[in-house]
Parts: sequence; structure tokens; C-alpha cells
Amino acid sequence: MRKAKSDERALWREAMRNVEPLRNASAPVDIEPAPEPPRGSTLPRARGSVREGASIAPLGTGVDRRTAQRLKRGEMPIEARLDLHGMTQIEAHDALARFVAKSNAAGLRALLVITGKSGVLHGAVPRWLEEGENRARILATSRAQPQHGGAGALYLLLRRQR
Repeated sequence: MRKAKSDERALWREAMRNVEPLRNASAPVDIEPAPEPPRGSTLPRARGSVREGASIAPLGTGVDRRTAQRLKRGEMPIEARLDLHGMTQIEAHDALARFVAKSNAAGLRALLVITGKSGVLHGAVPRWLEEGENRARILATSRAQPQHGGAGALYLLLRRQR
């Protein structure tokens, strides 16, 4: 990632001059910034995306109907969120894997992952959730409700720690 030029920094300071922090905003779980990707490494391109507004089929079994409905309706309290906007595929893939692993280790259950409504990450994230360790940690997924990002976000329900 390149460093911002002095005129860009000045423009940013001017744009943010009157911004005030939110009050009583719950802080998301901190994740480490994504490391610089190794030169020459690539991820496979997304082959498609989930239809807008469609729910993603639950990963695995063990979700009762009531819990699945609560997840789909956005009624479960979000315990942590990850915004992937502005990340490359490699950065987003690594950040998602770390986020799911840390959240699972912390005993969190309901997560929100913001992908954006279109683009490569929108289609790639559901596929990444089906991979290896992520699949073992995630019990179910669903597209988010409009107040949480709608088609540009996903709810994740993690398995309980035993």
C-alpha cells in the first residue's frame, strides 16, 4: 500500500475537520492489520456470487429452526464485525480467516462481515467461508438485513466452544 501524499493528507484533514466520534458505540473485536502479501501470490478469482437477497445455505448441521430464523432476521446481537472494504483479495482472505479464528477463540457466536454489494469480494467471501478451518468454525451463514448492510454483508454464526 502506498503512503498518502501531503496534499492528500491535507485534503483528508479538511474533510474530517467537523467529524465527531459516535457516542456509546460498541467497539468491534480488534484484529491485526493484514500483512503485506508475498510478491507474486494470487488467489483464484471469484466464480460467481450469491443472488442478492438470498440466504446462504447453512454450513453443516446442528442449527435449530428458531436459531436459523433469528440469524436470518438479524435478531441475534452482533458481537464483532469485520469490514473488508478497500482490501485486496489476499488481504481480505487473510483478514477473514484471522477474524473468524480470533472470534471463535474468544467464544463469540454472532458476527457480521461486510463485503460490499458488488465486486470480487462479494462473490469470493461465501466461497472462502466454505474452506478448511473456516468451515469447521462456522455453523451457519445468512445475508444480512438492510440495517446491517443487506446484500453487502453476511451474518456468521460460529460453533460453540466445547
